[in-house]
Amino acid sequence: MESKLLNTDLIYQVLSVVNEIPYGKVASYGQIAKLVGHPKHARLIGNILSHADYYGDYPCHRVVNHVGRIVPTWLKQKEYLLAEGIAFKNEFCVDMKKYQWNL
Repeated sequence: MESKLLNTDLIYQVLSVVNEIPYGKVASYGQIAKLVGHPKHARLIGNILSHADYYGDYPCHRVVNHVGRIVPTWLKQKEYLLAEGIAFKNEFCVDMKKYQWNL
């Protein structure tokens, strides 16, 4: 089902939202999915972001899962977030109460 949703317009909608996440804040995949009108497709957002570098330079490091967990296989993500002053509750989770982007 997700492959039917994937099109260039949606990709750029997602990347546009990601580009709006302020410095020092994070958003969840589900939050972005809701903002682009596909609230049940958080995994689709992750898939799009995993290929974002093909479309340009976007702050994808600011996107985490709903509990603040970073991507386990993306070693630089934590480094980028720490450089923006984002603190972690534990080794792999951002403090969402403090750093989540609220519109």
